[in-house]
Amino acid sequence: MREDYVDEELEAIRSKKLAELQKRLEEERRKKEAESQREALLMSILTSEARSRLTNIGLVKPEIARAIEDYIIQLVSAGRLKPPVGEEVVKRLLAELDEKTRKDYKITFRRK
Repeated sequence: MREDYVDEELEAIRSKKLAELQKRLEEERRKKEAESQREALLMSILTSEARSRLTNIGLVKPEIARAIEDYIIQLVSAGRLKPPVGEEVVKRLLAELDEKTRKDYKITFRRK
């Protein structure tokens, strides 16, 4: 009787772990698929020079490259930007982002 209970418990644990693994694999598959669709969209929107510039930026600051790519996708989807998007547009968007995120520091000296 005790062995049956242990076997059932082990089987329940195995089933739960298998379900968790399958769920995780499905999420990874969806993420990879979404990322490949995103890359295909960027390939169709950007010129090779623009892609090259964003790739180079992504090596140093991946979060900035991702933000610019997302913004370009948004602009094209909204019809505010017409493909193909060239390197000059990418440069302009980078400059705009830099201005928005740049922090102005004010240094004050205290006299004793």
